[in-house]
Amino acid sequence: MRKGTELLHNTTKAKLAAGETVLGCFVRYAEPSLAEYIALQGWDFIIFDGEHGTLQPRDIEDLTRATELRGVTPIARVTTNQPSLILRTLDAGVHGIHVPWVNTPEEVEAAVRSVKYGPRGIRGLAGVRAADWTMFESIGDYTQRANRETLLVIHIETAEAVETVEQYVEIDGVDVLFMGPTDLSHSLGVPGQIHHSAVVEAMDRVTKVVVGSGKSLGLYVGNVETALEWKAKGATYLATGSDNFLRQGMRSYLDKIRS
Repeated sequence: MRKGTELLHNTTKAKLAAGETVLGCFVRYAEPSLAEYIALQGWDFIIFDGEHGTLQPRDIEDLTRATELRGVTPIARVTTNQPSLILRTLDAGVHGIHVPWVNTPEEVEAAVRSVKYGPRGIRGLAGVRAADWTMFESIGDYTQRANRETLLVIHIETAEAVETVEQYVEIDGVDVLFMGPTDLSHSLGVPGQIHHSAVVEAMDRVTKVVVGSGKSLGLYVGNVETALEWKAKGATYLATGSDNFLRQGMRSYLDKIRS
């Protein structure tokens, strides 16, 4: 959280490095008050969803302000693994990036280079909001801090990615390898059947490779039972969707009254 001249420290990344489990929530709506309200519930991080939502960098900047205000880590999911898009999203001030559909080790390396400043990467440099407009540190110091503090989450959601996951964990600069069960089921020819044996086997393979590798294992979980199951398997970065809670809470309320 930024506070006056206090510089960014990514609390979610620090917790992961310490072996803790962190919990987050996807938000698809360009409403800062909603993001702030969700942040107040006690999440470690919130992911602003630019892939399965309509969010633009300007929206993400406002959502980031609201989330930082409450001491929760703001993260964004971009639509694709494209340097210019990753640059604009990071410049809005988020503390981390989800990159979906990363299907080869070469694409993982490209994502790292888009997120990192030199010498590790190629991220374009300017004194933007992410750097607090360089009012509190030199731009050179900022690049080092950004490279150290920015969280990079790489999605594994295709059969191709599963086949090369052993190479993913060897790439420096990746913090979390994140499984998307629904997209993975689609890639494996059983769309929506996240408990199909092919999907289970693929996710088990990824788990065996990632847990203990120095990278954090993450995934999307739809309910408490699934979250606890994967926490027991070694996943430490667990994300769900705000829509789940809206649907479950409202339907439970309506069903109980109407019955």
